[in-house]
Amino acid sequence: MANIAKNTSYFTLALVLQKIISLTYFTIYARALGPADLGQYYFALSITSIFSIFIDLGLSNVVTREVAKYPEKARSILASTIAVKLPLAILTVLAVVAWSFAWGYSPIIKQLIYISSLAMVFDSFTGIFYSVSRGFHNLKFESISSIIFQLIILVLSLVILDRGGSINYLMAALLIASIFNFVYSFSVIKLFWKLSVTPIWDKPLIKKLFSMALPFGLFVIVQRFYTYFDSVLLFKLAGDKAVGLYQVPFKIIVALQFLPMAFVASLYPVLSTYWHSNREKLALAFEKAITYCLLLAIPVSLGSFAMADKIVLLFKEQYSETGLLLRISMMAAPFMFLGFPVGSMLNACDRQKRNTINMTITAIVSAVLNLVLIPRYGVLGACITTLVTSILMLVLGWVVIPQITKLHWRAILWSLFKILAAGLTMLLVVELIKSHLNPFITIAIAGLVYVVAVYVFRAVTRDDIKGFILSIKGKDGEELID
Repeated sequence: MANIAKNTSYFTLALVLQKIISLTYFTIYARALGPADLGQYYFALSITSIFSIFIDLGLSNVVTREVAKYPEKARSILASTIAVKLPLAILTVLAVVAWSFAWGYSPIIKQLIYISSLAMVFDSFTGIFYSVSRGFHNLKFESISSIIFQLIILVLSLVILDRGGSINYLMAALLIASIFNFVYSFSVIKLFWKLSVTPIWDKPLIKKLFSMALPFGLFVIVQRFYTYFDSVLLFKLAGDKAVGLYQVPFKIIVALQFLPMAFVASLYPVLSTYWHSNREKLALAFEKAITYCLLLAIPVSLGSFAMADKIVLLFKEQYSETGLLLRISMMAAPFMFLGFPVGSMLNACDRQKRNTINMTITAIVSAVLNLVLIPRYGVLGACITTLVTSILMLVLGWVVIPQITKLHWRAILWSLFKILAAGLTMLLVVELIKSHLNPFITIAIAGLVYVVAVYVFRAVTRDDIKGFILSIKGKDGEELID
């Protein structure tokens, strides 16, 4: 248990820091490049992010699970996985090149895609190396390198922009960071775990790994398509500037998702344990998880909605039109945040196939809505699609929960009412003071008002606060709900 807590603490801290650093250099990019160049940069990343799933096909998840179960077989599992990934990497890069020529992208777009494709290959092998470390219950090395990775991009980007470098040099900074990550993770495998990385074509083992990876691979394929297809469509239907404008709300909401992600990292083993041992505590743990996520989501959503016009000014006046986009996107935050414990509940309770089905349905609806709305409304259509599909994904998962355990609906709704009351109180104060004070001071006051309102409305108890803090620190088991 102590090791789990330590790993979760490493993961949580790394997640927070890398999101902060990532959002920092994104803001620098947005201010320095403008919407069109920013759109080209992230369009290239969207293309390679979609193609990257075909190098892994869900093998990373299987490697972690199998190494955890059979640590003595780690060498053969890693060697066989590398043997499979090498030809997959070559084929995927060739597919990316063929795609670029088939769609007739401009020379600069092709350069960006080719450079990011190389980073994609290094990242894929890095992922496998860290999957082995995860199997050995070690997240320390991965957590450290993820922060250094982001710092390398930030420092190199500042140097490149200071010297007037173009976006292909910024993409090269990403490649250099990926190469560092690969070398670091390779060293961990060789020097710390003492494993060989020489490929071995063990046909029976490879067949077994692929059969186990199939459900994970299908989910990742659909999830990656759902996440990045809107940017690809925007580029095709509305142009590079539209992609750049869309990245502002997209990056902000993705950065904020570290809050539920860090919490769910400690929630999952709790739900898995109670699914097999205590269904009553399973319901209680899930209900408290919902309360915690609402406590995080409501102020983030309402606060960002109220401050949207001030927030977008961080990216200069050329992004001023993204205020409405940010408001619509932040309306999706509560549904996205609640989707984390719901998805974790389904996976912990042997409903992972249903999660894949839900994601597939959501991805199809997303594609259809984007095809209908983007030609008519441009970037606004993509943001509306994000809101609608976030609600849909949550609803599809939520309807399964009663099949798993009996919830106390009155208590959940009462908590929602009190948290909303606290959030609306904060929103009223923000609307009254935001025109008269510095945005950062306004945000600080808003946070203080929300905390006081939560206490006044008794939206949470002291035990709830204690449980939440313990979960973020990586505690699990009884401490989460007792």
